[in-house]
Amino acid sequence: QVELVESGGGLVQPGGSLRLSCAASGRTLSGYTVGWFRQAPGKDREFVAAIRWRDRNTKYGDSVKGRFTISKNTAENSVDQQMNSLMPEDTAVYYCAAATGMIVSSMTQHIHYNYWGQGTQVTVSS
Repeated sequence: QVELVESGGGLVQPGGSLRLSCAASGRTLSGYTVGWFRQAPGKDREFVAAIRWRDRNTKYGDSVKGRFTISKNTAENSVDQQMNSLMPEDTAVYYCAAATGMIVSSMTQHIHYNYWGQGTQVTVSS
C-alpha cells in the first residue's frame, strides 16, 4: 500500500509558474509509475504527465507539452511537476496517482492507476 500526498498548489497569475510535489509513504516508488491528472469543474479527468520510475520514461498530455516537466526525486521518494507559462485553462484540481507494472501505452489512462492522492487546487487567474 502506498499513500500519496500532493502539495504546491495555489493561486498564480497567467504566465506564472508553480511546482507540485507528490510525496509517497508506505512504499518506495521504485517500480511504480506516477502520473498527474487534473479535473476542472464540469469536465472529465484529464491526463497531464507521467513518469515510469525505473527507466524515467515520461509522457505528457498535448495541452501541457513544452510547459510542464515531470521528474522523480529519489531522495524524497516523490515526484515533482514543474508548471510554467500557466494559463487560465490550467485551472483544476491536480491529482497524483501511482501503479506498479505499467506498460508505456497505459501511462496516460487513469483506469490503470490504483493509488490516488487527495488532490491540490491550482488556480490561474489575474
